[in-house]
Amino acid sequence: MGAIGLVIGVVVFIFLANAIKIVNEYERGVIFRLGRLVGARGPGLFFVFPIVERMVKVSLRTITFDVTPQEVMTRDNVPIKINAVVWFRVMDPAKSVVSVENYHMATMQIAQTTLRGIAGQFELDQILSERNMVNQQLQQIIDEQTDPWGIKVSIVEIKEVELPETMKRSMARQAEVERDRRAKVINAEGEYQASEKLMKAAKILATEPIALQLRFLQTAAEISAEKNSTILFPLPIELLKFFDRDSKK
Repeated sequence: MGAIGLVIGVVVFIFLANAIKIVNEYERGVIFRLGRLVGARGPGLFFVFPIVERMVKVSLRTITFDVTPQEVMTRDNVPIKINAVVWFRVMDPAKSVVSVENYHMATMQIAQTTLRGIAGQFELDQILSERNMVNQQLQQIIDEQTDPWGIKVSIVEIKEVELPETMKRSMARQAEVERDRRAKVINAEGEYQASEKLMKAAKILATEPIALQLRFLQTAAEISAEKNSTILFPLPIELLKFFDRDSKK
């Protein structure tokens, strides 16, 4: 009887060890009973009858992975190598087990093909300067394709865009030419504004001839402060007019 009791005790222990399941807060246990889906259980402790029932654990934590760099031809025929980072999580544990064999690998493959397709629809300047728009389109398309699997893609970010060396040199020359153009435009604007101010000053001086002489004396004072040895003073026009009036008398 002692041996039989020992055997029964061992069998009960093995049964309980296989029947008792503990699922963490960030996990769910998808239960199949005789091959049929029962549903997701957890978190906590519950029983799964061996042979009759089977459990598959699914993590609900956010998963991050790098999309393998893809060689893409942009819409303006520039070859680039681009990669991205994807954040996703399981929202429906039952669907993630039943609808797809390996949801992690499937999501990765979807992200790779979508990245190639979307990057080829934009020009290089758009990919470099409008990344937020490209990221939103990537996230929306990948999320729509993985939604039947119970997967929610929350963020997709382009990580790096690698350009050919020839394109880098061309962009550097373009930037240099653009800076030169802006410098010339700014210089021309300055000349134009200076000419406007001079024209206004000339009109003001024309109304009062003596103002021109006063302006000349002020300039001469500024020149003398620089310790120049010789200063030439023009003869005031008003003085010539004074001599002319005397000769007529």
